[in-house]
Formats: sequence, C-alpha cells, structure tokens
Amino acid sequence: MILLNSTNCIFSSFLVAGIPGLEAAHTGISIPFCAMFLITLVGNVTIMTVIWREHTLHVPMYLFLAMLAASDLGLSLSTFPTLLRIFWLDVRELTFPACFSQMFFIHTFQDVESAVILAMAFDRYVAISRPLHYSSILTHRVIAKIGLTIVVRTLTVQIPAPILLKRLCFCHSNALSHSYCLHPDIIKLSCSNTRINSIYGLFVLLSTMGLDFLLILLSYVLILKTVLSIASHGGRLKALNTCISHLCAVALFFTPMICLSMLHRFGPRLPSHIYVTLANMHFLIPPVMNPIVYVLKTKQMRDKILKLSFK
Repeated sequence: MILLNSTNCIFSSFLVAGIPGLEAAHTGISIPFCAMFLITLVGNVTIMTVIWREHTLHVPMYLFLAMLAASDLGLSLSTFPTLLRIFWLDVRELTFPACFSQMFFIHTFQDVESAVILAMAFDRYVAISRPLHYSSILTHRVIAKIGLTIVVRTLTVQIPAPILLKRLCFCHSNALSHSYCLHPDIIKLSCSNTRINSIYGLFVLLSTMGLDFLLILLSYVLILKTVLSIASHGGRLKALNTCISHLCAVALFFTPMICLSMLHRFGPRLPSHIYVTLANMHFLIPPVMNPIVYVLKTKQMRDKILKLSFK
C-alpha cells in the first residue's frame, strides 16, 4: 500500500485471488491446471503446425480452425501463468501496468475468439447452403480480409479500455475476485466515477461478443432452414454432423461468458467462488477442449496428425 498523491488513491497494485476457501490446497490443485495448460499448448500448437505444413488443409474450414487455435493459445498464455504463479508461489500482487496489460490481452484474445467462431459459423452456412460455390466464395483472399477485419475491430475497441482505467483512483480495496485482471472486476474497486468505463465496457461487450452471438444464432437459423429443405434423412444428418464441432465451440465459449457478464453487471451479489468458477470455465476450458473436440470429430485432421507424428 503506497500513498500515491494527495487524493485518496492509496493503492499502487492489485491482488489477484486464488480459489476461495481452498487456499491451503493450492499446490495439489495446481496439478490438474498444469495438465490443462500442457494439453492446451500441445493441442493448439499441433493444430496450427499441421495446418501450416499440410497444403491439403489450406481450405476455409481448417484456416479458420488455425485462427481459433491461435486465439485459444493467446488466451491461455494470458491467464494460466498468473494462475499457476498463485498456486505455486502464492504471489498475488500485480502492478497497475501489469494488470492493465493482462486485462488488455485477455479481452483482446477473447474478442478475437468470438469473431473467429462467428467466421466459422459463416463458413458452415456457405458449405451447407452453397456447396457448389463454396471454394469460389471463401477464397484465400476473402479469408485474409476476414482475419484482418477481426484484428482491426478488436484493437479498435480494446485499446481505449486500459487508457480509460488510468484516470481512476483505487482507495476502497485492491483485492480482485478473480485470478487475473478483468475489466468489470477492476472498475468495481474504484472510488472514482466509473460511469464512462461501465458504459464503454458494456458497449464493447454488446458490439463484439453480443453481436457475434446474435449473428451466430442467425447463421444457424439459416443453416437449419437449408438442412430441412434437404430431401433425404441421411443428407440432413450428414449436413448437421459437419456443425457439431462448431456448436461445441459455441457452447464452451459463450455459455459461461454470458452468465459471468450478466452476474457482474446486473445480478445479485453471490459468493465469490461462483464468479471464479464461471471465469475459469470461460477462459480455461475452451482452449483445452476445442483441440480435443476438433481432432476427435474431424477424421482428416486426425489422419494428418498421425502422419506428421510417425514421419
């Protein structure tokens, strides 16, 4: 605790949290989290490497999958190290610049992943509704433009967030409720007027992940409409089967995120372990599960990984 100036800003750092009520068992708890981190690293790096090296996989579906793996990897590298540092070393303090930087990267990769999942929904819609024109619609040039648009949109909305946080004073408490720095969690600790920060945070949430989620729902309404128009029962099942992996990615990413965001902004004050659990599910589970789901459900990906492994 350091007195920064004559105002009431008395904190120079934040304290991130472990798992409430289980502090004494952090060393043991770290083992499954280490395993998750290793699976995340190996799984996502393997997917990106295989897609990069196998030219037969340079098609829209797998190029978007490589983008998803990259965003998952970035999200994991922004969250797991801080969590493991708490478990192993009981080091909880983060300076304001370190905390704001972590927050920026977490929310940046979060927005990128949301946009990539939307792009994958568009890919599934084109593949099912316009199969004969699939390769001519989603060319490499179009995919590159989609990727650039995702990056530009994300940076445009995320860069102002840490800048706006720098003007705030923190005098009530510096103890965050999560194991990493999140925008809604930070502004709750400020004793300054956070109206602008709250409005901007809600705007970013609705204009990125909120809009993406609505467009994904629209994509699946259109996909379902197309599938129901297919005459044969087998054809309908085959078309829907190509969407299962993507639907799992949607559910893994959006379900805990929506619950956490609504609880933070509009819900009653609940026990801290509920917020921590939802945050961990949102930030830690998708990077672990997405590679597993896509490898298990995609025979071509499995075959290429086995081929690369036994070379």
